[in-house]
Amino acid sequence: MSDHPQQLHASTRAQDGTVLAYQRHGAGRPLMLLAGQANNHHWWDGVREDFHATHTTVTMDYRGTGASGKPDGPYSTRLFADDVIAVLDDLGVERADVYGTSMGGRVAQWVAARHPDRVGRLILGCTSPGGPQAQERDASVRRALAQADPTASRQALLDLMYSPAWLADHPGPYTTLGDPGMPPHARRGHLVASNEHDAWDALPRIVAPTLVLHGDQDRLTPAANAPLLAARIPRARMRLFTGARHAYFQECRPRAGRLVRAFLAGQEDLPLPEAGHG
Repeated sequence: MSDHPQQLHASTRAQDGTVLAYQRHGAGRPLMLLAGQANNHHWWDGVREDFHATHTTVTMDYRGTGASGKPDGPYSTRLFADDVIAVLDDLGVERADVYGTSMGGRVAQWVAARHPDRVGRLILGCTSPGGPQAQERDASVRRALAQADPTASRQALLDLMYSPAWLADHPGPYTTLGDPGMPPHARRGHLVASNEHDAWDALPRIVAPTLVLHGDQDRLTPAANAPLLAARIPRARMRLFTGARHAYFQECRPRAGRLVRAFLAGQEDLPLPEAGHG
């Protein structure tokens, strides 16, 4: 546990007894930040600070990652959503705003649909409804990520996450390329959980005000999924970031941060993201 009064690193247990590590920073209304597939809480490094003027940010290490337990499985986005509720319960948080990106957006869909009383405002970033209604990545993307050469596979993932111009100005380290400490069974479990996600029938049950965000050049989770989500969730709003790929929340951090803060503050007329990066 941290000795800083505004920071807490702690753990609780899921319903099946799995240890769930979580991190709380800042002071204010709780904002649950959910990371992408096979990543731990470091996914949000350098971004979560943008919300501390108004919110306490809460992150967690999914089961299989970080300091959390790494059971054999099975893993699913529904199970991860149950784990989110366990963390909020341990913190005594009855209601939180929720911001999920990539697989975290899939998890956030279940949190909001199954626990409507626990979610204030919902942001779904670079994510998909899953199932047969979703727009899947093309075969070339799958082949690039499945390369046996780890250096080539990592470079392919970098190219899917960030534009070449941003990479040229940001040599790393990068916090969105996966948890290097994950055992193989957990990595496979996360992949299955993300691939088998299908919340299409549940999306109309989401009552939280919802903002859908996406980079318009995202090929990892194609940008065509954003309008599908926005049309399926009642009264959802959508914004696209021109030229951004999967990790729009880092590449377009100033613009994305302003937009999310305006939405969390209840601003009705959300600004359009300005042109250009940053």
